[in-house]
Amino acid sequence: MSFTGFPDEGLVFYEGLEADNSKSFWTEHKSTYDEHVKVPMQALVEELAAEFGTPKLFRPYRDVRFSKDKTPYKTHQGAVLHLPGAGVGAWYVEVSADGLQARGGSWRMQPDQVERYRRAVDDDVPGGQLEQIVAKLRRGGITVDGDRLKRTPRGYDADHVRVELLRHKSIHGGRHWTPEDWLDSREVVARVQTTWRALVPLNQWLADNVGATTAPPDRRR
Repeated sequence: MSFTGFPDEGLVFYEGLEADNSKSFWTEHKSTYDEHVKVPMQALVEELAAEFGTPKLFRPYRDVRFSKDKTPYKTHQGAVLHLPGAGVGAWYVEVSADGLQARGGSWRMQPDQVERYRRAVDDDVPGGQLEQIVAKLRRGGITVDGDRLKRTPRGYDADHVRVELLRHKSIHGGRHWTPEDWLDSREVVARVQTTWRALVPLNQWLADNVGATTAPPDRRR
């Protein structure tokens, strides 16, 4: 099946799920989710897979074991794509009642990756490269976010020229679009593709300077 857009019915489904996040609502409307959310999302990422890597759709069910929020279902559908050997960088797309998001970068780094990331930021050559990448992304209308420490990490000066980047524990960028008519068209492909291509330098920097974690599985927290 080729991607033709995200139908309005899918966004309306999520509006309803936000109002009634219950098993009864989900059961009654699951066919709407399957047809107007899951199927088009699968078609979208499969179309982009040749350029951006193996796609994986996230399950619609929330893990509530350690959460105070016990609502059982996610109010968005996300998917991630990852190129083999790329390490920490990935691509992400999400649709919800709020519209569409396309992002790239790292959402979580293990302690060994954070250490390599900060060493690279501290170094004038790779650190300067990342600074230029982030500045260019922001000039192009892409937001750059990530988990950050409130204080300067231990071992670095508070007046470091790249102190804001040093505080990052993860880093990613992207665009968000509110619901408009083009969401139900192939324009989605072009917008996601353009955003992800703009983020290639960020993911390449992460691959070159951070890479995959070397921590054993039982130490990955």
